[in-house]
Amino acid sequence: MLRRFLNVKTTVEQLSPTRVKLAIFVTPEELKPSIDHAYSHIAEQVNIPGFRKGKVPPPLIDQRVGKEAVLEHAVNDGLDGFYRAAIAEKELRPLGRPEADIVGWPSNKDFSGELELAIEVDVRPELDLPNYEGLAVTVDALDVTDEEVDAELERLRTRFGTLVTVDRPITTGDFAQLDLIATIDGVEVDNATGISYEVGSGELLEGIDAVLDSLTAGETTTFEAPLLGGDFAGKDALVEVTVNSVKERELPEADDDFAQISSEFDTIDELKVDLRSQVERQKSFGQVTDARTKTLDALLALVEVPVPPKLIEDEVHRHLENESRLEDDVHRAEVVESSTATFKTQILLDVIAEKEEVKVSQDELSQYLIQSAAQYGMEPQEFVQVLDQNGQIPAMVGEVARNKALAIVLDKAVVTDTNGKVVDVSEFTSITRDADEPFVAVDGGADDEDEHAGHDHAGHSH
Repeated sequence: MLRRFLNVKTTVEQLSPTRVKLAIFVTPEELKPSIDHAYSHIAEQVNIPGFRKGKVPPPLIDQRVGKEAVLEHAVNDGLDGFYRAAIAEKELRPLGRPEADIVGWPSNKDFSGELELAIEVDVRPELDLPNYEGLAVTVDALDVTDEEVDAELERLRTRFGTLVTVDRPITTGDFAQLDLIATIDGVEVDNATGISYEVGSGELLEGIDAVLDSLTAGETTTFEAPLLGGDFAGKDALVEVTVNSVKERELPEADDDFAQISSEFDTIDELKVDLRSQVERQKSFGQVTDARTKTLDALLALVEVPVPPKLIEDEVHRHLENESRLEDDVHRAEVVESSTATFKTQILLDVIAEKEEVKVSQDELSQYLIQSAAQYGMEPQEFVQVLDQNGQIPAMVGEVARNKALAIVLDKAVVTDTNGKVVDVSEFTSITRDADEPFVAVDGGADDEDEHAGHDHAGHSH
């Protein structure tokens, strides 16, 4: 808990652009609440005849346990609060775990004298932000071809197609109804019947597309393939496949009748005009995504963003350990590069979010969490519970704030395409400087040192 009521005396020594050393001096009066808590906690733990737990008086605890133990308990209990009060007073933004030393102890006889702490911690560096008003960004021009429109029309026709049984050998794109039996060393380990499979999709067993090619209904063959699931997943098995039927997709004619069935338009020409608009809009989103990336790159090129080496080291180790690739030096270099770029992005956008006084509303956070849950294939409530259990909700608030900060910069930029045409990005930036129902005012800092750890997606759009 951040004890903001504390007002400990603190001095700050700047060890590097990203690391400071705090000298914290705690008076006996400031330490007293922790002393009282220590007595209370120890009273709950000791067993002394004639006294109920929690009711043992301090003098008796001094006799049985010793004032030195009480003092150690009090310091350990208060250490986090003293540290957090100090960084709040000095408006520091910690980016890693602090390393603390106790330089001077109060007297263990009467608790007189100051507690002196020396704490080193990585912090967010001070940045000299460039002027990003009118930042020039160039993206590719929109160019919708007839082939792209035809491809959209073909996809629409496919949606309205029907499967018709055919009496001929299988070709790519057909739908085959299959029975499968898998055996290992002559023992059946799995089977499936009546599977409908689009030949050529590559979504079933490895090598099955080549085996099915040219087979007809009623034919059976065998092939070897690694199994995908069950107790024998990954093991090679002999698979017997029987083709029950072969069907092809019959597409409707691209005419006025089809336009009326598949859309609100009366003619195929009107439908094609609408499909062209859809393709253009999809490409517009691509333009904005490209503009966001190039805006961020342009910003990073204008300002030096130092990153604490320990922050990168810890993240790289975590990443490689999760992949069991700690000895892979080539991959390590790749992860170092990507992690450094990620942290630079996070730090820069945090500073901009603070400058622009970005706020994150409850609705904005909820929408972001719902989108993120979908990306992980999880239910939103389950996703939020996992984040909450791991203390990651503040990190999600930070992500939303960074996205909003980048949207603000993009809105102020001058985006043109390669033809010199100004690209209007206002529809896509959706900037809300003062969010309704403010959830938290983002100051770019993190009481939790993990705010800047393990987020490979930071700074990118969702």
